[in-house]
Amino acid sequence: MSETAYERVKLARDSKRPTGLDYIKNIFKDFIEFHGDRRYADDPAIVGGIAKLNNTPVTVIAIEKGHSTKERTYRNFGMPQPEGYRKALRLMKQAEKFGRPIICIVDTSGAYCGIGAEERGQGQAIAENLLEMSTLCVPVISILIGEGGSGGALALAVADRVWMLQNAVYSVISPEGCASILWKDSVKAETAAESLKLTAEDAKSLGVIERILSENDIGKKEFYDRIRTLLTEELKELSGNIDLTQNRYDRFRNLGVSAVVKE
Repeated sequence: MSETAYERVKLARDSKRPTGLDYIKNIFKDFIEFHGDRRYADDPAIVGGIAKLNNTPVTVIAIEKGHSTKERTYRNFGMPQPEGYRKALRLMKQAEKFGRPIICIVDTSGAYCGIGAEERGQGQAIAENLLEMSTLCVPVISILIGEGGSGGALALAVADRVWMLQNAVYSVISPEGCASILWKDSVKAETAAESLKLTAEDAKSLGVIERILSENDIGKKEFYDRIRTLLTEELKELSGNIDLTQNRYDRFRNLGVSAVVKE
């Protein structure tokens, strides 16, 4: 257990942490990857397709950072472009059509903010995901396994259940970016990290997530087996819910609501 929020940020960014593909390979079986957004290109930063969770067909979508420098460069360091989010949305709508639950695995410092991405509608792509995910008629579970940066992460996290690993982080901006804006000094990133309330415990106390996953055996077979079991149990519960969209709407409307003192 890390002592400070910024230490959590460093752990979340560790290149040795399991990435999205590691989770796909060890939790699911018979994974078939789909490519392209049918508009512009394929984005290697987002990996998606169909697979089986035990014997249940599911759609899996993961933001992939890669481990080595070569892999990370190819995956754009896990920073998706508009075509990545559009590919993800295409797979979600396909999952809805065929009644497949959706599992999203999130690990990104944020959406790519290059000129090309902005020209191709980065903001619109993210906004469309937020809107469409809120109305999906199939169960959606999102797991933050490392960094959960701003709208780039939220675009795959408008879900019925959101989980975080013990040392994952979830925030509107990076500590360095926040420090640069507030104090004009990125050296104060540690102070910013504490103020952002970005740890899993912070998110749980604020109702932003439902579950914190222990990292005691991270990367081991027991770790993946435990997550597979939890996903199976959660999907079974969600599959019995007759009004997913209303519950999802209520979930997000209730975030940040303060207690009201009745007169």
